[in-house]
Amino acid sequence: MLWKSSQPETLTMSTIATPDDARYQEHILQGVSRTFALTIPQLPPTLRAVIGNAYLLCRIVDTVEDDSALTLEQTHQLAGMFTEVVSGSADAEIFAQTLYPLLSEHTIPAEHDLIKNTSAVIRMTHSFNTVQRQALERCIRIMSQGMAAYQEKESLSGLENMAAMDLYCYHVAGVVGEMLTELFCDYSPEINQHKPVLMKLAVSFGQGLQMTNILKDIWEDRKRGACWLPRDIFLERGFDLDNLQPGRFEQGFHDGLGSLIGIAKAHLHNAIRYTCLIPSHETGIRRFCLWAIGMAVLTLNKINRKRDFTAGTQVKISRRSVRATVLITSLLARQDWALKKIFTLASRNLPEVKITEL
Repeated sequence: MLWKSSQPETLTMSTIATPDDARYQEHILQGVSRTFALTIPQLPPTLRAVIGNAYLLCRIVDTVEDDSALTLEQTHQLAGMFTEVVSGSADAEIFAQTLYPLLSEHTIPAEHDLIKNTSAVIRMTHSFNTVQRQALERCIRIMSQGMAAYQEKESLSGLENMAAMDLYCYHVAGVVGEMLTELFCDYSPEINQHKPVLMKLAVSFGQGLQMTNILKDIWEDRKRGACWLPRDIFLERGFDLDNLQPGRFEQGFHDGLGSLIGIAKAHLHNAIRYTCLIPSHETGIRRFCLWAIGMAVLTLNKINRKRDFTAGTQVKISRRSVRATVLITSLLARQDWALKKIFTLASRNLPEVKITEL
């Protein structure tokens, strides 16, 4: 065993969040995600700290799952340990001291720094109210269990079918949508009135964003021995993912890719429905959602136009496109009809695929 579970500690001065911890959280967000460093400040002040913290917790889980220097056993044990750290039944400093020396150079410097300062992040986690902490703990538990399980299934053959892709997307993104919805509902009684519908749409919202990332990262994932595409979608079109090679045109692969682009588009349509259920005066939350949706739609358009791309950089959206997305969605954030119209126009060239109505 890499670690030994301990009983929850009594809060002392060393375990209570400080202004330095809050400043560190804001600082490290800039290093680990330019996107979330852009979107999180749009949120109401009472949500910024908890959602920023939630992102960092998820990033730590990602680091445990992604670092190729860790063995499967180490990944399982560290993921389990971190779940207990978040819930308060294991020591954050011991976790950091265990993981930090094991990290490889493939993990970016900002993530090395994040792991080294896990205690500061966790002190922030434990400063939130009960509803917020429960939402964070549930998300990290489900995400950690899911990622550890899927790491065992990593192969270049892809996932078995679309249902398996749906489940994978739930564990890495849908559960994040549920967590965010819990936090939004705790923040606003008005939002809470729509909670049952929002919780369903949140999973679809997360899947739309995650599928976009999976499609963008096909070739980078393959370099590390993983493929998160569903085999059945491609086999139905006469293509076996075992034969996938960059730069080699295969009509069956391009057709399968088109189908997945259409499914992602349908999930992002649900993301627009989700956003329109947020009260129009909550423009910060709406911008937080809309910027992510807008950038995903632009990325899908680039993938759709260049289905023979061989690296994620070839379908990365420009800073100019990001600025345009931010400007347009911010100006029209209060207008449901305008948001729906913009989505229809922006996604008009993407394939149409129906998914189960929510």
